[in-house]
Amino acid sequence: MSNAEDHFKNVISHSKEYGFIFQSSEIYDGLSAVYDYGQNGAELKKNLRDYWWKAMVQLHDNIVGIDAAIFMHPTTWKASGHVDAFNDPLIDNKDSKKRYRADVLIEEHVAKIEDKIRKEVEKAAKRFENFDQKLFLQTNPRVVEYAEKINSINSRFKKAMEDGNLDEVKQIILDLEIVCPISGTRNWTDVRQFNLMFATQLGSVSDESSTIYLRPETAQGIFVNFLNVQKTGRMKIPFGIAQTGKAFRNEIVARQFIFRMREFEQMEMQYFVKPGTEMESYEYWKNARMRWHQSLGFGENRYRFHNHLKLAHYANAACDIEFEFPFGFKELEGIHSRTDFDLKNHEEFSGKKLRFFDPETKESYIPYVVETSVGLDRLFLATLATALKTEKIEDGSERTVLNLPHALAPVKVAVLPLVNKDGLPELAQKIVDELKFDYQVQCEEKDTIGKRYRRQDAIGTPLCITIDHQAIEDGTVTIRERDSMTQERVPLNAIKKIVDERVSLSSLLKKL
Repeated sequence: MSNAEDHFKNVISHSKEYGFIFQSSEIYDGLSAVYDYGQNGAELKKNLRDYWWKAMVQLHDNIVGIDAAIFMHPTTWKASGHVDAFNDPLIDNKDSKKRYRADVLIEEHVAKIEDKIRKEVEKAAKRFENFDQKLFLQTNPRVVEYAEKINSINSRFKKAMEDGNLDEVKQIILDLEIVCPISGTRNWTDVRQFNLMFATQLGSVSDESSTIYLRPETAQGIFVNFLNVQKTGRMKIPFGIAQTGKAFRNEIVARQFIFRMREFEQMEMQYFVKPGTEMESYEYWKNARMRWHQSLGFGENRYRFHNHLKLAHYANAACDIEFEFPFGFKELEGIHSRTDFDLKNHEEFSGKKLRFFDPETKESYIPYVVETSVGLDRLFLATLATALKTEKIEDGSERTVLNLPHALAPVKVAVLPLVNKDGLPELAQKIVDELKFDYQVQCEEKDTIGKRYRRQDAIGTPLCITIDHQAIEDGTVTIRERDSMTQERVPLNAIKKIVDERVSLSSLLKKL
């Protein structure tokens, strides 16, 4: 088993042990691909959501937020194309009885070839001092052969999907000799399309009910409220509407912990622009969103752009920000230039005008849209997987620590009275009461101070305040910093200022 696989298993076990993520309905043997966030997970998820919201809405004068309902009129999904086109190409292995997304099988095969190129580059870089990577990629025969193979696969797959030729998609899988990861065989069924929307009934009597859907994305709630927000907010083009919320997809191939789930949370922003200016905004938001991700401090080399080969039916440009998860580079956020597809279709299906009137030019037009859409659960997984570390410390022992950005930590400060007597618990509670209006604070009295430090390290608490007898005598306490484990003695009246400087969300926002 590789180190990455071991690490991913550690992430999953750590999530349960320390109250981040639990299997949904676990006492009933669980529900596949559905998870619950525990007490620390809910806080971390909220902090990630808050950081996104403040960066997108609070820091931009022309972006506002809404909270649209999960249930929408069923015609919404006909207009958006989801009823007819929201499908995944699926293929079964006859031996293992396992079902896979055909496009993912091909993408993973391509990723293996890309990994071979990366390894060739790394080997060459070690051999030559003044290594020219660009020249190497263009001239090395083996690398050129790999690149040509990737281009051929991508071109062939793109055409097959555009033509709706599922027989060709299966043939690509056969030609590439892709095997089932479980059975190791190539005994595949035909490729079929499967609609991913959850349907339910509206109404108490079945004869009178109508079919509605759990929303598969949050974007349509923004589009149908375009004019409501524009008029009541007196918004001028360009402007954006943001929202976060649950979405639901009947994923047949749900795997990799919380990476792909049936119930998940999105953070989306639709940016309305004048037709003809969309590519400028598209490039701006590509760079702005990459800066946001990199501000978390996980390392620039963990991110990359991936341009879409097959564009969605609504887009004229699209790319993903991919992140290096323990199981490889995968999509974290999508940036799409959606043209006027959504508003134009909703105008047609509803019979209501969804246009912007520019009082200066006297023009009336359907705006184009640039979308940014990040999966909050995937962001949570990226954060947890990157932050979880096992470190050797000076005494030769090991500690498990979550090196979370301080502002995102579930608990910002732990207050630890050295003993449970002599006025120390009372002083600890006084400090908690002073900080809890602004920060999530925890007071812990049980076990040795070393064990308490280890528990707080494991949930990512940035600062621990130890209350000893000297605190009663001279009004000073010890503050321990999580990452460096350094300790400093500070007066009681300095605690709030120190905490504000080291764990507030503004410290992250100022990096943008």
